[in-house]
Amino acid sequence: MEALLDRVDVACSRFREDSELSELNRAGGRWTAAGPLLLESLDAALWAAAATGGAVDPTVGRALRVAGYDRDFAAIVPSPEPVLRLEPVPGWRAVEIDRRAGRVRLAPGVEIDLGSTAKALAADRAAAAARAASGAAGALVSLGGDIAVAGRPPGGGWPVLVSEDGTEPADREGEVVLISDGGMATSSTLIRRWTRAGVELHHIIDPATGAPVRGPWRAATVAAASCLEANAAATAAIVKGDGARAWLEERRLPARLVDLEGMVLALCGWPGSKEEVGG
Repeated sequence: MEALLDRVDVACSRFREDSELSELNRAGGRWTAAGPLLLESLDAALWAAAATGGAVDPTVGRALRVAGYDRDFAAIVPSPEPVLRLEPVPGWRAVEIDRRAGRVRLAPGVEIDLGSTAKALAADRAAAAARAASGAAGALVSLGGDIAVAGRPPGGGWPVLVSEDGTEPADREGEVVLISDGGMATSSTLIRRWTRAGVELHHIIDPATGAPVRGPWRAATVAAASCLEANAAATAAIVKGDGARAWLEERRLPARLVDLEGMVLALCGWPGSKEEVGG
């Protein structure tokens, strides 16, 4: 699994000067060679953008950089410089992929960020690989809040602690749910936060404004057929704000939304919800 994550980092990291993605972001509108893993990750990101109506858009790279998220999060320090030039992101249709030739082109000025969807895709791939390599009946992989399972779960399902912080220990007290297939993901505005000119910012960008989301939800956890789908839906719920409930219910996705005051709304068969999936 570590080898897979290393390959994902080399292909998809926005913070490595030597990554394929960094080379693509520097290309200035030119066609750029892309390996199979970057192509697969871009396909996943474009799928997420289409599936969420553009709420989860990979062309937020420049918006994140301008807001101050321009390096590995652990290296970010408070800055006295204000955030300037916020504007709507270019949109995922600014990405052209030539799969036969193994190359990609971005419209001039476009910068890609694959942070969330590439990690979720990696979790899905790692769970399948772990099961195959170990010969076990089933496997679960957790990558900082992105969870994927493969094969047959233990009796009753895999117990998973629901948390707004994917780094918290699994044995702390809190809500535990059981999952038997697919994946689960949490998106939160509370964890990756930093300040510019005294203003607190976070990493979930509203593509319509290019600014960090300002909405009613501080966290969303979604269960779906894959970790990739769950991740896209959880992030979309934060971005869609007041429209998140109807969007999730239309897709019958079990979800747990936490508002800014810490109140929990359970939907579509999530434990505690009033409606059941398929009901």
